[in-house]
Amino acid sequence: MIHAENSFTGKIAIVTGGAKGIGKNIAETFALHGAQVAILDKDETAGIQTVASLPGNGHLFITADATRREDLEMFASRVLEEYGAVDYLVNNACVSHGGLESRCSYDDFLDVLKVGVAAPYLLTLLFRDAFNSGGAIVNISSTRSVMSQADTESYTAAKGGISALTHGMAMSLASRGIRVNGISPGWIDTGAFGPLSHIDHKQHPAGRAGTPDDISSLVLFLCSPQASFITGENVTADGGMSRRMIYHGDEGWTYTPA
Repeated sequence: MIHAENSFTGKIAIVTGGAKGIGKNIAETFALHGAQVAILDKDETAGIQTVASLPGNGHLFITADATRREDLEMFASRVLEEYGAVDYLVNNACVSHGGLESRCSYDDFLDVLKVGVAAPYLLTLLFRDAFNSGGAIVNISSTRSVMSQADTESYTAAKGGISALTHGMAMSLASRGIRVNGISPGWIDTGAFGPLSHIDHKQHPAGRAGTPDDISSLVLFLCSPQASFITGENVTADGGMSRRMIYHGDEGWTYTPA
């Protein structure tokens, strides 16, 4: 639990993919709690609108393509020029280009891995020496890292990669006092896939699909001093979906329906 609204005042939070969806909500939540937020996103129009709507002052939006090393290096340089140091890095950006059924190409598959795995690694490397004391990194993974639907190979591989990267980075950055954790959301109602009212107790023991606030509050907790003993972990926030067992009579039990 975050004990005070101003507990992040004066902190610098970086959110990739922060123009829309879960990333936007994370940026808004940091700003509401007093942090200055730097957003990286490919969508210039949405990014400008988002940063202009954030409460408080001193926020930054930079248009960048997370598949391009030079864009990531430019982003890191601009952030450090603006703020001098950082406190939190939220690696949220990812894309999907489908998989085998839609004949996702080799290059498209690599682009998903660049955004979802290589970019978080490079940004961590670029900001590694600039974290203030008490710094934290949160990588947004997905339940897709442990359970799949057909034609999701590019996204599933990226999310599996970021989950593994999380505990690897946690060990490497421990000596610098930087904690690294991950979050695996389930179905989150961002509006991107239409209403998710049909994703209810049939898949979720919690009785509903998730909201962006469910993820943002968890991000803030993992960045807060209250989580100072938590690192190298992946927290699943999916309403119990990935732990639900379904009975199929003579066929026995299986996890979560497709």
